[in-house]
Amino acid sequence: MARKVRMEYEGAMYHVVNRGNYREDVFASEGAKEAFENCLVEACEKAQWRLHAFVIMSNHYHLAVETPQGNLVDGMRWLQSTFANRFNRLRGEHGHVFQGRYHAFLVENLRELGAVGHYIHLNPVRAGIVQLDALGGYRIGSYGYLRRPKARPKCLSFGAVLTAAGGLVDQKGGWASYAAYLEWLAENEPAQKGLAFDQMCRGWAIGSDEFKQDMMRRYEERLLGTGAEASTRTEARLQVWSTTLNLALARLGKTPADASRDRKAAPWKVAIAAHLKTLTTTSNPWIAEALEMGASAAVSRYVTEFQLGMRPSVSPYFEQISKG
Repeated sequence: MARKVRMEYEGAMYHVVNRGNYREDVFASEGAKEAFENCLVEACEKAQWRLHAFVIMSNHYHLAVETPQGNLVDGMRWLQSTFANRFNRLRGEHGHVFQGRYHAFLVENLRELGAVGHYIHLNPVRAGIVQLDALGGYRIGSYGYLRRPKARPKCLSFGAVLTAAGGLVDQKGGWASYAAYLEWLAENEPAQKGLAFDQMCRGWAIGSDEFKQDMMRRYEERLLGTGAEASTRTEARLQVWSTTLNLALARLGKTPADASRDRKAAPWKVAIAAHLKTLTTTSNPWIAEALEMGASAAVSRYVTEFQLGMRPSVSPYFEQISKG
C-alpha cells in the first residue's frame, strides 16, 4: 500500500499520534515515559519545533506541534528512531517499537491547535487514568508544567491553549482559569463536540472545509504522487545541513581541503559532527562523506565517545564552534 504524502510547509501545525507496536504498553514504566519526553524535547530543539501540548500514555502519545521550518518528517524520523534505539538497547531487544507510521493531522491555525491542546490535556481523564481534580499531577504531559514555568522545556508554549480557552494569560490567574475551563469542558459533551473532539484523530486535517480544500489544491501534485514537493523538501534539508557545516568550518578556520588532509577522527571533525547532530537532523552517512570520516557508524561512535568524555581533545573545538 502506498504511503500517505506528508503535507509540509513553513509554519505548519499538526496533531501527531502514534501507538506502540501491536498496541503494547511501550510507555508502561515511568522511565520509558521520561525517556520519550527527553527525546521529544531533543527533537524539538534540533528541528526548532514549538511544542504546544503533549501527553504520553501507556501505549501511545499525542503531540500538538508547530514547525516553523516545515520539517515534520525529519524531526519525527529522528524522534522515533532515536527513542526506539534507546528503548531497545536498554531492554536488550530489537525490532519496531511503534505501530507503523505515525498519524499527523494538519491543523488550520493556532485556535484549532489550542483545541487540540485541550483534547490532549484531557486524554488521561478520558482514559480513566486520573481523576479530573488530580490531572495537574499527571507527570508525563504538558499540563503538568502549566504551574511550573521554570521547569518547562524551552520549546513548550501554553500561548495557544490559553488563548483558545478565552484569552487567558500565562500567569497564576490564567492557570487557575484554565484548570476551571478544563473541568467545565470535561463534563460538557456539547462543548467538546463544538471543538470537534470527535474529529481530532480522523481524516487528515483539523479545521474548516475551506482550509482543507485550499490544502488539497496546494498539494494536488503531491497527492497524485508526482513527488515534486518531496524533492523540494530534500533540497531544503540538504541546504540547512550544508549551511550549518560551512558555518562550523568557518568558525574553526577550516576548509573542505583540510577534511581531505586530516585523519578521519581528527578532533575538529568530531566537534563539527557533534555540532551538526546537536542542532540538526543530519544523517551519519552525510556527515561521514562531507568530512571524510570513513564509515557512517564511525561518526556515531566518535560523537558518542565525545559526549561520554572519552575524547577531551574535541571539547575546545566544540566550544569554539558553539560560541562562534
